[in-house]
Amino acid sequence: MVATPSYSYISPEDYLQGEETSPIKHEYRQGEAYAMAGASNIHVIIAGNMFAMLRNKLRGSGCQAYISDTKAQIESLNTYYYPDVIVSCDERDRAFSNFLRYPCLIIEVVSPSTEAFDRGDKFADYREMASLQEYVLVSQTRQRIECFRRNQDGQWVLYTYREGQEVSLASIDFQCAIAEVYEDVNFELPQPQNIEEIAK
Repeated sequence: MVATPSYSYISPEDYLQGEETSPIKHEYRQGEAYAMAGASNIHVIIAGNMFAMLRNKLRGSGCQAYISDTKAQIESLNTYYYPDVIVSCDERDRAFSNFLRYPCLIIEVVSPSTEAFDRGDKFADYREMASLQEYVLVSQTRQRIECFRRNQDGQWVLYTYREGQEVSLASIDFQCAIAEVYEDVNFELPQPQNIEEIAK
């Protein structure tokens, strides 16, 4: 999400209607819509790798994985985000055509310009979703994945995976080598800069 809103107050109904025809995706927080910046090729490859593996894993299970164009609705906060990958196993989500309200897993591929928001305010918002069991941050600058998993007491516990390790997502009983997440990724390519660095 970029830092400046594209509109003054807008109703959620108007937001959803506008997204149907807008050439640019917007995230929505409590009456304001925010235009989303384009993603790097590395970002797209990582998100695509995750989606492909989850799609294969979940086929026939009753759970469904969605990639970047499906919104997560946080109803209690009047907020909509576009996660990079989102999984729902809840039949109630089948009633919605362009968002999910009851996901069990959300994955965000983070860059220097988005990491603070993804780790901070966005995660705080996602935690309001009672169905959410895991929130995963995937670095696009090195092989590192952080999985925040809700335990039986409702507390979020961090599990970190690094190069050479196996990633485990308990919400959907999924495991893979971290190298598979980063297949075809070239870390030697120029990386997106932090917004503060660009401003200098």
